[in-house]
Amino acid sequence: MVSKNDLVKELYPEDLYGYAEGLTDGEVEVLQEVREALETHVRPVITDYWEKADFPFAEFKKVTDVGIMNNPKLYVGREGERKPRELYTAFLYLELARFDASIATFYTVHGGLCYNTILLGGNERQIEEFAPKLASFEWQGCFGLTEPDHGSDIAGGLATSARREGNNWILNGEKRWIGGADTADVIPIFARDVEDNRIKCFIVRKGAEGYSADPIPHKGSLRAIRNGHIVMKDVVVPEADRLENINGFRDVSRILVRTRADVAHIAMGISAGAFVAALKYVKQREQFGKSIASFQLVQEKLSRMQANVVANIGYSVRIAQLQEEGRELMLNSALAKMHNSLNMRETVALAREVCGGNGITLETDVMRFFADAEAIYTYEGTHEVNALIVSRELTGIGAFV
Repeated sequence: MVSKNDLVKELYPEDLYGYAEGLTDGEVEVLQEVREALETHVRPVITDYWEKADFPFAEFKKVTDVGIMNNPKLYVGREGERKPRELYTAFLYLELARFDASIATFYTVHGGLCYNTILLGGNERQIEEFAPKLASFEWQGCFGLTEPDHGSDIAGGLATSARREGNNWILNGEKRWIGGADTADVIPIFARDVEDNRIKCFIVRKGAEGYSADPIPHKGSLRAIRNGHIVMKDVVVPEADRLENINGFRDVSRILVRTRADVAHIAMGISAGAFVAALKYVKQREQFGKSIASFQLVQEKLSRMQANVVANIGYSVRIAQLQEEGRELMLNSALAKMHNSLNMRETVALAREVCGGNGITLETDVMRFFADAEAIYTYEGTHEVNALIVSRELTGIGAFV
């Protein structure tokens, strides 16, 4: 029988410092099942879906059937908890993003942004209604915060409005870059209450009158995720579907602290995926009568990629540990996202370099990672915004404007 530590070495040979050894037996078993489902069902179609800018819903269901959020193996000794351990979540992102960034992004929208919004913002009745169906993927969720004219300045600039009329709220406005907006069953929408000017959150359900969402065309990154542009015209939401524990941007920030860490994990996974793909290629490619893996310049680039991957895993594992201990801070999440994304950008560029001309095709996989890294570098706060969050803590001076 293969030991847990031997299995994680087999799954993640790029994890040279053995961070995955902190996973439980059950968590490793689930991650192994995720790997098998990805390779069996999604691998044969992912390139085609990336090219045609669509998401492989049917094939990805085989992955969610593993129970990536609710498998009992994830809750041994933790019965009654609503989320797996943060260390498992970090390695789940490594598993998904190491395979494909759009797959990982779909998950972070559903299992990160939407699910955390329900857990942090909902009352017990709402959590009981939504959480189990989201955890099982019976319902798909998304997250409606970003707007066409407001990204990083959303705290003061959010324009979508909510007006109360009796026991209902009337929503008007637009959202943009919302993953899964045209297919989701549960759409948390953040809007500004016209009465008190505070940001609140409302669950718009699939099929709501006045709600429309169209996929954004002509993307060069994360092509397989269906980012949508949402338009709401007098959408009616009952008071019962307002998340009562979200009453200002401070409450929204509690969600973003967690999901910014998730994106740091995705950057970690992309770095690992690009490195693994490049290493495979250079071992097979021959030039001048020998394997290009034997050339000194190629070996130097491989070593830099490996170092970046280990550093990114280290950041992600530590932020997961801090979250598990309840010591999550925006500073920590911003630092991890900034660091991992910057390292990721260098890593995918090096991976593309060592694959030469073949590195610009989708056949080696590195071009997918190279293109998708640009979106990860930007979302959940650009490099500059996350750097300013860190520097504000260092200097005591906010330099956002």
